[in-house]
Amino acid sequence: MELRKDYFADVRKDGLHEIGQPRPRLDSPGHVTGKTAYFADRNFPGMLHLKMVRSPHHHARIRSIDTSEAEKHPGVVRVLTARDVPHNVYTILILIQVGPEDETVLADGKVRWKGEAVVAVLAETERAAQEAAAKVKVDYEVLPAVFDMEGALKPGAPLVNEYHGQNYYHYDSGECRKVRFGDVEAGFARADHILEQSYQSSPIEHAPTETTGCVVTPEGNDRFTCYTNTQAMFFTLDNASIILQMPGSKLHFVGGTVGGGFGGKVDVIVEPIAILSAKLTGRPVSFIYSREEEMQISSPRAAEKVVIKDGVMKDGRIVARKVTGYTDAGAYSRHSPYGAQKGAAHYPGPYTIPNVWIDTYCVYTNRTPSSAMRGFGVTIGDFALEVQMDKLARLIGMDPLEFRFINAYRDGDMKAHRQRTEGAALIECMQEASRAANWPVAEKYMAMSSYRKGA
Repeated sequence: MELRKDYFADVRKDGLHEIGQPRPRLDSPGHVTGKTAYFADRNFPGMLHLKMVRSPHHHARIRSIDTSEAEKHPGVVRVLTARDVPHNVYTILILIQVGPEDETVLADGKVRWKGEAVVAVLAETERAAQEAAAKVKVDYEVLPAVFDMEGALKPGAPLVNEYHGQNYYHYDSGECRKVRFGDVEAGFARADHILEQSYQSSPIEHAPTETTGCVVTPEGNDRFTCYTNTQAMFFTLDNASIILQMPGSKLHFVGGTVGGGFGGKVDVIVEPIAILSAKLTGRPVSFIYSREEEMQISSPRAAEKVVIKDGVMKDGRIVARKVTGYTDAGAYSRHSPYGAQKGAAHYPGPYTIPNVWIDTYCVYTNRTPSSAMRGFGVTIGDFALEVQMDKLARLIGMDPLEFRFINAYRDGDMKAHRQRTEGAALIECMQEASRAANWPVAEKYMAMSSYRKGA
């Protein structure tokens, strides 16, 4: 790592002991010596194993559930359905007042995506739990399903989630999150060139080495310890407290070591039902996804579609940008309304553009619910924006890096969502990238500064 101290020397403090200093990761010795303890390394006497009965359909009404044969299977201790869950309908962002509650812990009356949990089976061994789960009989009435965002938004499309009443999340700004800055149509009218392009991505699975799971043990006095690989410890504890209608003081979460997460272990999908199972049986419970479940059931990065329309002048200035973004939430909200909102704030990109129009939709489909993954709501948008920038540069015959210097935001510039730019350093990053890549640009760009607007 090279630390370039010639940049911002007048505003930087050099007497810091940690920031800017190389430090070894404290958990590295345990990882490389095999001494790190993961949640699944715990094994308690009398521990039960939990397996789910999951929907084979993308969209269906549940007519009936028959668990009688499963309950008779050797080794089975308990079978749970929706009626056993104290607060069965929830949404994880309710902690920050993002509602409505729209997802079930165990399906009640309907399933909305293939793989949705319907019945939980607890048995003495993992094999017994799997065999018993296969004996649960669920009578489904298959319903029409919708799998693409544009189809979901069409009039007459199958309604995915009745808790919303329409196939999109309703923001306080309406059917989408909106950003309006300047007059985008006037900007297009004066532009020398207009370019409109569409970009689309598919869901992306995190594929962690360690699959999602937890081990819960009763501690007496109605207290429970949950050993988990969640990436969001207190977020998960608080949601579990709501679902189980238990005070958080009764729940002790132990974690911190995650065998790969990348944002994929923040959805509170194993801990509440495992804690409830331990409470109802009085025994430790292990609930660990198989690799198949991890790939099919855990939340992926959302599929997205981004439509960008730009107006650009011959001298390289972007004078108008209109973006319509679509985020495929799948059947339930989870983190997607927040992800789509992040996109709305970010879609203009790190560029100063005087006229901006942004609409971002969070759309419900009968696909696996999507959620967080590194930079979710922004990463796919960045891909689309930067490919668009290259296309614009080619359109006007300009070097793509110099084109970015012309449009880069600098300290003091007003962003489209009306926040002043501070600490940008984008100009300096591009200057260093130019040197590192041996990509020559005109000297006037190498003389620019992020906080000297005239330079």
